[in-house]
Amino acid sequence: MIEVKNLTKQYGTFTAIDHISFEAKPGEILGILGPNGAGKTTTMRILTGYMPPTSGQATIAGYDVVQDSFKARQHVGYMPERVPLYPDMTVQEYVAFWARLRGVSNVKKQVDAALERVQLKERRHSLVRNLSKGLKQRLGLAQALVHNPPVIILDEPTIGIDPKQVIEVRQSVRDLAHDHTVLFSTHILSEAEQVCDRVLIINQGRIVAQGKPEELRQQLHPMDDIYIHVSGAGKEKTERILKSIIGVDHIEARGAGYILYAKPGVDLRPHTLKTITQEGLNLLEMRPVAVTLEDIFLQIVEKEGEK
Repeated sequence: MIEVKNLTKQYGTFTAIDHISFEAKPGEILGILGPNGAGKTTTMRILTGYMPPTSGQATIAGYDVVQDSFKARQHVGYMPERVPLYPDMTVQEYVAFWARLRGVSNVKKQVDAALERVQLKERRHSLVRNLSKGLKQRLGLAQALVHNPPVIILDEPTIGIDPKQVIEVRQSVRDLAHDHTVLFSTHILSEAEQVCDRVLIINQGRIVAQGKPEELRQQLHPMDDIYIHVSGAGKEKTERILKSIIGVDHIEARGAGYILYAKPGVDLRPHTLKTITQEGLNLLEMRPVAVTLEDIFLQIVEKEGEK
């Protein structure tokens, strides 16, 4: 549904995105993850026809975003980071305005359907100026949906709204996957993990990793670290014993126990059980410490910074 090949954008001598390639399949929520300035918004602006690439190719539903720009844009709904709103319109008037701009044939039906999908139908006669930030974000989503495009592109849709509204917007995004391909930009790592089927990690204009969050965990850290809580010895002796376990790189105190960080490719569990038993300690708790998307992101960005 979205296909990008060697896409590059330069501003003078500055390269905003550098030969990036990826695909998004029908019904998939694909997250673009990266720090501010990584190239996420530039990528989305090219895909939505707001600016041309310097080189490379991108297609939406089979239409080239440069050669068939009008056709490609007909198949995209775009919600930018800062949604352009007209405060003196009502909610219904605003979405209807966008529907007419996009050549929607049955305006009232499509407007009602879009407002229903983002839970704004009861506020359809409210002035846009009177909406909260969270409701304005939903309104921005409604204008992106009103022509029922197969592809929805969302740039930081939860930025600046309160936690309750964040949950509501995330649920709306998840619901979109039933009928649309969604490209979802965020710098909030936990958000990408909760919402997206697959993620691209972009840093300094280049894709540095991509895949499902669980696949990235397996690739970058195939054996989870271990949290362990023991008794039967003082702090100094306990730490000395834990550091002596085969395969332990280092340890870190955490709550009542310790995290044992494994060396690459080592399963700490059998070595830990053997050592604890031999040293006469009491094992109160042992569990894996899951690697989060945030851990993965920090590992990748640090490695890229060392190059």
